[in-house]
Amino acid sequence: MPVVENSKLTVVGAGSVGASLAYAALIRGSASEVALYDIAAEKVQAEVLDLAHGTQFTDARVSGGDDLAVVEGSHVVVITAGAKQHPGQSRLELADTNVRILEQLLPNLQERAPDAVFLLVTNPVDVLTVVAQRITGLPANRVIGSGTVLDTSRLRWLLARRAGVATSSVHADIVGEHGDTEFPLWSNARIGPVPILDWHGGESFSLAELDEIAHEVRNAAYTVIRGKGATNSAIGLAGARIVEAVLDDEQAVLPVSTVLSGQHGIDGIALSVPCLVGGDGAFPLEGVPFSADEEGLLRASADALRASLGSIGRGA
Repeated sequence: MPVVENSKLTVVGAGSVGASLAYAALIRGSASEVALYDIAAEKVQAEVLDLAHGTQFTDARVSGGDDLAVVEGSHVVVITAGAKQHPGQSRLELADTNVRILEQLLPNLQERAPDAVFLLVTNPVDVLTVVAQRITGLPANRVIGSGTVLDTSRLRWLLARRAGVATSSVHADIVGEHGDTEFPLWSNARIGPVPILDWHGGESFSLAELDEIAHEVRNAAYTVIRGKGATNSAIGLAGARIVEAVLDDEQAVLPVSTVLSGQHGIDGIALSVPCLVGGDGAFPLEGVPFSADEEGLLRASADALRASLGSIGRGA
């Protein structure tokens, strides 16, 4: 799919994440039209009205409601609907409830937007990406998860703050599960062109400090949920960024979640590795170096996700 003119994004789910993603897409100009769908009529109508009131200050149109007709003509459909994560609850514990929701929802969405790229944001996003790809029968590149795009942003922010540089100057990725088994690719992390362990722009990084930063990234969502009840602002921005990469056919490198087919010896499991994201969806990037330890961590992450899939009767 080349760059889309008069593009339409539909966000499914008018909760805190869906509304934040729609707002981020609106103010960033991610799509020409931003639609919001939810079965809760009063809630979605209020959110659409609130967004529409600000369109004097944007270039995008806003639509939405509780009728699935609002999805028609969408080039990207983002799914945020589902049970939300509670304090102390892991993402994988949400699987059963949210799989049932997808089973009801996806056939109807696919009927109304058969040519769309589907982006899963609902947790556990890696498990649901596998389930969604199986339900729709679409190729893996067209059913993608937001994966570790947000986790990578958290990592880069922490490293930039510690090094005293702009976040855009940090090149480091979180990969694997969007969850407790995720990990940084320290072997190719850079600040500008400088390997992270060779950075001397101030006090050097130690391995112990990098481990602590990785721990902070893994637990960031729990910290936010404990304080305010949900994570919504940053994931809204991350989702809008992924949408732009698709609609503008950017071929941007982002660590989204895709169902792998033999990459790193993993098959049938969705997890995040650096991918090329453009008009046809996401494709794992070839030639990304992993150390032997990182390959082991990636396989361990895949094993955790495989176990979760097996527990809901959809083992790979």
